[in-house]
Amino acid sequence: MSRTLVQPVGQKRLTNVAVVRLRKHGQRFEIACFPNKVLSWRARVEKDIDEVLQSHTVYSNVSKGVLAKSKELIKAFGTDDQTKICIEILEKGELQVSGKEREAQLSSQFRDIATIVMEKTINPDTRRPYTITMIERLMHEIHFAVDPNLTSKEQALKVIKKLIEHFPIKRAPLRVRFTAPKPNFAGLMEKVAEWNATVISKDQSGTQPSIVCEIEPSILHSCEERLKDVQGRVEVLSVSAHAEGGPSVEQHENVEVPQAAPAKEPDAVAEISEAVQKQSISTESQGNAQGKQQRRCKECDVLVDDKLYREHCKSGWHKHNYTRHKNGLPPLSQEECMVEMELADSKKDLKDYDF
Repeated sequence: MSRTLVQPVGQKRLTNVAVVRLRKHGQRFEIACFPNKVLSWRARVEKDIDEVLQSHTVYSNVSKGVLAKSKELIKAFGTDDQTKICIEILEKGELQVSGKEREAQLSSQFRDIATIVMEKTINPDTRRPYTITMIERLMHEIHFAVDPNLTSKEQALKVIKKLIEHFPIKRAPLRVRFTAPKPNFAGLMEKVAEWNATVISKDQSGTQPSIVCEIEPSILHSCEERLKDVQGRVEVLSVSAHAEGGPSVEQHENVEVPQAAPAKEPDAVAEISEAVQKQSISTESQGNAQGKQQRRCKECDVLVDDKLYREHCKSGWHKHNYTRHKNGLPPLSQEECMVEMELADSKKDLKDYDF
């Protein structure tokens, strides 16, 4: 006779749950929710309460399975309706998340911020947006950290200000249409000249002539106020005006490093190159000058100090040359390797993003 293992059916095990906690009137109340559903509920994406709650029960301690007393519920919430109390805790309570969940949330928000920055900025030389990979690298260069208490757009605007200070990048201009009565059109043109706007087209036919131009986003509100003097109005056609067409692979392949201005503003590619060089190991000439023991890396065809050989084998330069060595290709120098890796990232981004 075979024996079967009988499992208790009346026991509810609250494992793999997201706990939402709320302190009220000196008491702690908790509810058990499904992971990754609380944020969807608060974002109004999920509207079915049964898809969010593990059970319509209010606990004093979820991990120990201690239920909240009815007297405490009535004293704190004015009712003992478990469902209503659960909804209030969902809205106002503090979500207890694990380290991995928090890391995934911050990583997703970092990507959202980088996407907003990419959409709102352009390269001043090509008038086209940077790739998402380049934006993320520049954000790491300025040591940007995500603040979960702020929205992605607020943080993206702060990131843009910092990037403008260090790299050749600027806000994408707004494309707007200014309209004014025909007698006041001359006054409108004077104001457009004061704003240093780039005129795209003019239409002086009819009683309401208009002009399409590009302006800096920061002066939009002042333009609306000053247009009242000429009885004009403004219409936003595009929040980020880019050059026509998306960046091609040839454009990334033949990209030229922008010439340094008289003030010697740092270049984005130069900054990244410098950061990579700081982390790289010394070359053959440096090793000979210091008189240290060296080993030759056959994949990269370069001499490396014994103490730095392990670090060299972990570098992206060595890994890239190792792949080329297995495919029977000659090794690349560090600069050539960086350019080829950047080109590969650009090609990958062009498959996912359409500018």
